[in-house]
Amino acid sequence: MRDAHASLIEQGVTAGVREIVADSWLRSVAAGIKADTSEPPITLDRSVLRQYRAEHPLAQIFPLLSDVLGQAAQECDAVMAVADEHGQLLWVSGSTGVLRRAEAISFVEGAQWDEAHAGTNAPGTALRLDSPVTIRAAEHFVRPVQRWSCAAAPIHDLATGRILGVVDVTGGDDIGSPQTSAMIRAAARMAEAELARIAAIRQPWGSATEMAMSRLQERAAGGLQLQALGRPDMVLTAAGRSLRLSLRHSEILAVLATHPGGLSGDELAVMLYPGDVSPATLRAEVVRLRSLLGADVLASRPYRLCSEVTSDWAAVAARLAAGDLAGALKLYPGPLLPHSEAPEVVRLRADLHGWLRALVLADGGQELVVNWTQSRWGADDLEMWHRQCALLPSRSPLRPRAEAMVERLDAELGR
Repeated sequence: MRDAHASLIEQGVTAGVREIVADSWLRSVAAGIKADTSEPPITLDRSVLRQYRAEHPLAQIFPLLSDVLGQAAQECDAVMAVADEHGQLLWVSGSTGVLRRAEAISFVEGAQWDEAHAGTNAPGTALRLDSPVTIRAAEHFVRPVQRWSCAAAPIHDLATGRILGVVDVTGGDDIGSPQTSAMIRAAARMAEAELARIAAIRQPWGSATEMAMSRLQERAAGGLQLQALGRPDMVLTAAGRSLRLSLRHSEILAVLATHPGGLSGDELAVMLYPGDVSPATLRAEVVRLRSLLGADVLASRPYRLCSEVTSDWAAVAARLAAGDLAGALKLYPGPLLPHSEAPEVVRLRADLHGWLRALVLADGGQELVVNWTQSRWGADDLEMWHRQCALLPSRSPLRPRAEAMVERLDAELGR
């Protein structure tokens, strides 16, 4: 008998399956998850779990989540779980009976419940999409999990936007109700606010931004870390403190980080602005950025960074140069500052993306090509869909969708 998941996928996953679930099923297939036999691995055994979670930022707000959401979950004969940013379950709480039933599907502390190891499920899919998710019963990819429904929402560091983990409630059919989903989203927002409040209390004076600006100038000489892949803006980290920058300041740092020898004002202006710009406009932006970093970090004549700089895009390029394509893809959440129109950023973005894409096409690995077309940046990549059709065997459950995407994109492009 043909696999029910494969059958639905071959039908274009239109038989009442929600789009986010269908996409997650496709990712599960590409990751090699078996609908009948796959079981999430235990990646944090008891010997390391206690210390790991005690040192995790979410340890600060777990008692609050347990009090507010855990009690409600227990009354509904459900479990509440909190996982880290990788999908590892750090805490799983509930009544003895429901915890015992959860053990049967390896929904236990220390288990890895991201999509790549557990298939479609609320905690893993919420982390993948960075969005609240509800997965009901048969929407789970792995059949033994289909006796459960779950709802989860990611928890962020409000200062940086970074995902810290996810909070989840797993139980019966009533977990899929809009009321339960709203309660879990509210709990996640409450946790974020509490983490921000704790951080503010621990500061001896001023707001988080004021503190960061004053201390950054002292510490930036020790090195700057820049994150700008797949983001509308850049996160700048120095000595453990992070700030989100404006798009223009993000562009300036991206350009200067890529030209360590420095640039004249005219050179920098050409690289930042698509058209003519007044020299005063550029000087004003640089002055504002220098007030944040300090004159000993951002120098002029020429404009250059005097601190050691590391960046996420350079890390991807280094992996590619070393021939580690799989490693580069793991570090690549998307193109560099995708909304930027600064000419030099556009060039840097196209160069890195094109290099990565060319190596995926040349590699010929089925999983790499499938993952590319499932990403935000690769969903409309016609050549990659053609390659996927060429790689997939005729009976693959992924092939009908690939063929349908080729037909749609061909029609849209007028071919």
